Amino acid sequence: MSTLLTLCVALLPLATPTHRARQWEPCTDLRPLDVLAEAVPAGGPRDGVRTVLAQGVWGFQLSAAAPHAVSFPASRIFSRCDLFPEEFSIVVTLKVPSLPPKRNEYLLTAMAARGRVLLGLRWAPGRLHLLFLSAAAGPWQVRVPLACPALEDGRWHTLVLAVSGGAFSLAADCGPPTDITADVPFPATLSMRGARVFVGSRGRRKGLFTGLMRQLVLVPGSDATPQLCPSKNAELAVLSIPPVLQGLTGKPEDNEVLKYPYETDVKVTLGSQPPCTKLEDGQFWFDAMRNRLYVCTGSRWISVLAAKERLDYVEEQQRLFTNSETLGIEVFAVAEVGLFVAAANPRAASAIYQWTDGRFLLYQNIPTHQAQSWRHFTIGEKVFLAVANFGANEEGQEFSVIYRWRPRTRRFTPYQRIATHGARDWEAFQVDGEHFLAVANHRKGDNHNIGSVIYKWDTRSRLFRANQTIPTAGAYDWEFFTAGPFAFLAVANAFNGTSTRLLSHLYVRLLGSFQLFQSFLTFGAADWEVFHIGERLFLAVANSHSYDAEMQVQNDSYIINSVIYELNVTAQMFVKFQDIPTCSALDWEFFSVGEDYFLVVANSFDGNTFSVNSIIYRWQGYEGFVAVHRLPTLGCRDWEAFRTAAGSFLLYSSAKEPLSRVLKLRTG
Repeated sequence: MSTLLTLCVALLPLATPTHRARQWEPCTDLRPLDVLAEAVPAGGPRDGVRTVLAQGVWGFQLSAAAPHAVSFPASRIFSRCDLFPEEFSIVVTLKVPSLPPKRNEYLLTAMAARGRVLLGLRWAPGRLHLLFLSAAAGPWQVRVPLACPALEDGRWHTLVLAVSGGAFSLAADCGPPTDITADVPFPATLSMRGARVFVGSRGRRKGLFTGLMRQLVLVPGSDATPQLCPSKNAELAVLSIPPVLQGLTGKPEDNEVLKYPYETDVKVTLGSQPPCTKLEDGQFWFDAMRNRLYVCTGSRWISVLAAKERLDYVEEQQRLFTNSETLGIEVFAVAEVGLFVAAANPRAASAIYQWTDGRFLLYQNIPTHQAQSWRHFTIGEKVFLAVANFGANEEGQEFSVIYRWRPRTRRFTPYQRIATHGARDWEAFQVDGEHFLAVANHRKGDNHNIGSVIYKWDTRSRLFRANQTIPTAGAYDWEFFTAGPFAFLAVANAFNGTSTRLLSHLYVRLLGSFQLFQSFLTFGAADWEVFHIGERLFLAVANSHSYDAEMQVQNDSYIINSVIYELNVTAQMFVKFQDIPTCSALDWEFFSVGEDYFLVVANSFDGNTFSVNSIIYRWQGYEGFVAVHRLPTLGCRDWEAFRTAAGSFLLYSSAKEPLSRVLKLRTG
């Protein structure tokens, strides 16, 4: 009852006596309003707004500007009557971008002083959405979807959205309209008092309109279609064009590629491989993992101006002598300083090395306590390194430490200590703009069944605070990744005190916390590695050995399959893709050379000797991963792949000797 009362009170301003008296008074002072001209002054574009010639026609590119730069107070056009007209049309001429599914961009919004959308016009793949607030819908926003599937063809189009009470229609290029009768009519008393109008956004970076816009006109009181149609050029039917665009000259036959780079409609997509259809013909995709640029031919992606590169063989580049055996390595870069590797040395101070003239040279020693691994991450411009300390300090306390890079001294200094229990690994990640650190607590005393903790960055104290504890069993590793809009976190459970045969878990973040999504049977799981090949998503686990207190350990218990799983979108779960025989595997590392994908495994022990081959596997499509290179290693613990101007490299650490090796990938 109290909730209902609160909602009713919140809606009282929409039903004050003043508005009751005025709701029947039409806003007769409103004439067709060139909203785009109001947002972009006649003096010319400013604050990042660009004029762009596309297909011989000028328009505005608004996404380069700050959202507030393309806005104005609603009182400028609602000067005598602050009610939005109950019947109106919106005419817009635009060139829409090709958007991925579930993404949307705003063409127009009227925002209340507190940031709530009073009215919005939003484009999503194949649909235009009209959003508005109405007392009839309670506190919720009404959304009216209108189908318009044929706009993503790289051409200009003119749309007319007509609204009259509960009737909504959308016509494209003077074609037949799409009509919808909504359950909730457009309100007669939508007040614009104190509101601000934004063009091409909703007042923030998320949801910016990334296409081009030429015309945006509000026509009160009527359907504007008869004023535009029929038209000889329906795609560019004109009601009102901003004076800035009218004064520009340009002909379709001009060399627009040279004068106006945007006119070629070139888009460079980053990330995983996007679709390549006729709509994307001529568009580019940059694969950051391979460091390669591809162009879409209308059906497939082909590499641009590059000979096909392939891995021929691996040769030793450097023998890196370390302070002691090295359990974990982390390669990272510091802007304007260089490339580094942090070595986790369990029996001495750990060391950081800088890449100099094709070699890693000692840069800084840092006191650690049985260090197991390092994790590099950034928050804004701040650079951090977190070490997972397995042992206690001089006072008998177990702490892992976060170090921060100091630009003035160019050294890492202690920033925050966090109590941990036999820490094996840190994982740093972001979700919805918030920063997190997850620690893998291996054991507390003799108890391996303890909680591992996820910490969240507190923007006020600028420290990490405990956010969630997840039960784990001898946790060895965390792996974070995203799939679509979902964030996942996988834990490698290695030992529960009696057996290594136990479940490792995958968690998904829902409603502000990580919740169990799927479990996997693992055997001394030491590492998870996630990777993409095209649109396919894989998850590989490194199984170290099979042991149970009730059975005697046999030598072959270390020769055991590690498993690669693939995400099955239909089943909404990971399914087994491939078993790979390994020798006490402790790490997987995914990398690419040219157009080939590889996995390298850290084989550490075969039951008799630590001198075993680690193996590079190449992706063979239907055949899965096939062994192509065998690398002699001694107690191999960790692999890292990295690139420099000199080429591609692999670095591995040894848990049995104070020597790590840098290997160069020779290509042909």
